[in-house]
Amino acid sequence: MKSDASTSAAPLKGLGGPLRSSEPARALPAVLPAVHLLEEASDLLVVHLDFPAALETCERAWESLAEEPASGTVVEVKCSLCVVGIQALAEMDRWREVLSWVLQYYQDPQKLPPKVLELCILLYSKMQEPGAVLAVVDAWLQDPDNQGLPEYGSLAELHVLRVLLPLGRLSEAEGLALGSAAFGKEQREEVLQAIRTARQQSTQEPLSSQEQPKPSQEGSFSRKLMSLLRLLHRLWGSVASHLLSQPFRKSLLAALILCLLVLRFDPGTMSQQLFLRRRNFTVRIHLHPEVLGTMIAFLYHFVDDS
Repeated sequence: MKSDASTSAAPLKGLGGPLRSSEPARALPAVLPAVHLLEEASDLLVVHLDFPAALETCERAWESLAEEPASGTVVEVKCSLCVVGIQALAEMDRWREVLSWVLQYYQDPQKLPPKVLELCILLYSKMQEPGAVLAVVDAWLQDPDNQGLPEYGSLAELHVLRVLLPLGRLSEAEGLALGSAAFGKEQREEVLQAIRTARQQSTQEPLSSQEQPKPSQEGSFSRKLMSLLRLLHRLWGSVASHLLSQPFRKSLLAALILCLLVLRFDPGTMSQQLFLRRRNFTVRIHLHPEVLGTMIAFLYHFVDDS
C-alpha cells in the first residue's frame, strides 16, 4: 500500500546514505496498530455514525499504545484518538464524561495537547458549564513548558472569553490579559475591551434587579384583581341563575303577597305608607284598599301561571 511505503521510507532519511552490500539490512519499522484503529474509528464516526463502536475502537487503540515509547507519531495518534473520542461522546450526549475520559489517559492536565484542550473548552462553554474546565485550563496555562507553545496565546484568549468572563472572574481575566506575554497588542486590546464590556454589564445588572420587584408586585396585584373579578363574575352568574329559577321566583312572589296582606289588614302601622325618598324631598304614597286587592289578585294569577 502507498501508506505503508511512505511510512516505511521515512526512517531511511536519517541513515546518511545508501546501504553498502557488506552492511546487514535493517528492518523497517512496521505501522503502528493504533494507526489502523484510528482510521477504523474515524470511519465508524463519520461514515457509519456508529458512535459507541467508534469510542470503543479509540479505547482499544489507546491500550495498544501503552507499551509504545514516546515519539512524534505516537503523540499525534494519541491526540487524534482523543479528538475522535470526544466527538463520539458528544454525539451520544455524554459530553459531561469528556474531561474525565481524556484525563484517564493523560492523567496530568499540563500534558494535554493544545487541540484536545481547545475542544474541551469549546464543548463545555457551549453546554454552558465552563466551570468544569476552569481548574484544568488554569493548570495548563501556568505550566512553564506550555507557555512556549505557539498555541498558548489562542488558548489563553479562549480561556478568558469562554471560561473566565462567563463565570464572572473579571479580575483573573484582566490579570491574564495584562500579565501574559503571549498576547499580541491587538489581541490584548480586544480581550481588555471584552473585559470592560463584561464589567459594565455586571454593574448594570444590580440596578435592573432592583427595579424588577416593583413591576412584579404590580403584575401580581393585577393578576389577583383579575382573578377576583373572575370569581365575582362566576358568583354573580350562579346567583342570577338561582334568582331566575322557578322555585325562588314563586317564593319571592309569595313573600310579596304576604307583605301586602299585612299592609291591608293593619292600616294603622307605618309600614302601610310607602316612602320614596329622592334628594331633599319625600313622596308619601298611601295604599288604597282597592289597589291592594287588585295587586294581590294579580300576584296570585302570576304565581299560578308560573
